[in-house]
Amino acid sequence: MSPVQAKSEEAQAAPKGPGKAPSAEPQFRSPPKMPGMPGLHGRPQIVPRAPAAKETFAEGDYVVYPTHGVGKVERIAMEEIAGHRLELIHITFEENRMTLRVPVAKARTAGLRKLATRKLFDEALAVLKGRARIKRTMWSRRAQEYEAKINSGDPLAVAEVVRDLHRNAGQPDQSFSERQIYEAAMDRLAAEMAALDKIDKAAAVTKLGDYLKSIIKTSAAEPADAEGDEE
Repeated sequence: MSPVQAKSEEAQAAPKGPGKAPSAEPQFRSPPKMPGMPGLHGRPQIVPRAPAAKETFAEGDYVVYPTHGVGKVERIAMEEIAGHRLELIHITFEENRMTLRVPVAKARTAGLRKLATRKLFDEALAVLKGRARIKRTMWSRRAQEYEAKINSGDPLAVAEVVRDLHRNAGQPDQSFSERQIYEAAMDRLAAEMAALDKIDKAAAVTKLGDYLKSIIKTSAAEPADAEGDEE
């Protein structure tokens, strides 16, 4: 985190003066830390997210922030934070009533991007037609990898999670944690589909579910190289 970002977060968190009540204005959250390399003790290596392509954003644009999904640019304005003037992109996420402020200069390295093109999203849907690839490793490791894919902001990587964790009739039920990760990946894909197709999210979830049901799985899951005992 740069010194400017650190000062920005301190300025937002610090009280306005002794004895004063907290402000009634909505609180803003600074961008979370970028997912980096995991710790030691045999944890899987997670490749850091590549920066998004350089793009120009405007008010009203729907954008994707890797760790929060689809949001809308409310405004772009110069603001003074901790004595520094920064041009900030205000992004609102209606579903969780959150506003994120991202410095324009840091937007690319933070992974902020515009919605996927129709061609790219069609490629993500095509990924769902592929054979599931389940590594023979402990679930805790696979869960970390799935979460990293979801938080990458890449629709192709998110589609891989949906493909691998989707269950057809006759297949074993998912565990609670598997179901949570599967639903998180479905939620990300559905949110981007809704913005692209200009429909509400509930309709996109139904549309995506129907698409998955229409896919005929002709073969069993294809395991990848074994990396440990399966949990």
